[in-house]
Amino acid sequence: MYIGSVETVNTQMWYLDEKDNQFRQKKMAYSPALLKIFDEILVNAADNKQRDPFMDRIEVNIVQNKTNVTISVLNNGKGVPIQMHSTEKMYVPQLIFGNILTGSNFDDKEARLTGGRHGYGAKLSNIFSKSFVVETVDCEQGLKYSQEWTNNMKNVTAPVVKQIDSRGGGVPVTD
Repeated sequence: MYIGSVETVNTQMWYLDEKDNQFRQKKMAYSPALLKIFDEILVNAADNKQRDPFMDRIEVNIVQNKTNVTISVLNNGKGVPIQMHSTEKMYVPQLIFGNILTGSNFDDKEARLTGGRHGYGAKLSNIFSKSFVVETVDCEQGLKYSQEWTNNMKNVTAPVVKQIDSRGGGVPVTD
């Protein structure tokens, strides 16, 4: 319903030919669902620009081996606040990335500049992933948060929160 078809589609698509830095078209096979969940993560990363005007970078890394593809998306914007949610009694990053319908863009009539809606966003990527890892840094508090979901969001590790030296770009102070 939210991610589209999981069936492979063959269609003409544009791509950047890295040999000569030219855009070209060719017939490609892809999964619309995979494209959508990848788009959800990119939209989340880009939406952070609305909250942090100093953000100036989104980095995407794709690593493929014989059995897996790992996609990581990083932005250098303001991280998610690392604090306990007052009513849900869990850290805010766990609520945002691991609990359905916990977003802020539910009103379809409301004007907004961000791309997300209905609280799904990155959670769709989490649901359709073998492994989904969140790392965020809260420089104001000097904290780094990490947590992993596996088996299509069925299993979740306990969050790990470490004190960091926020002046040093998020380097942990203690292990």
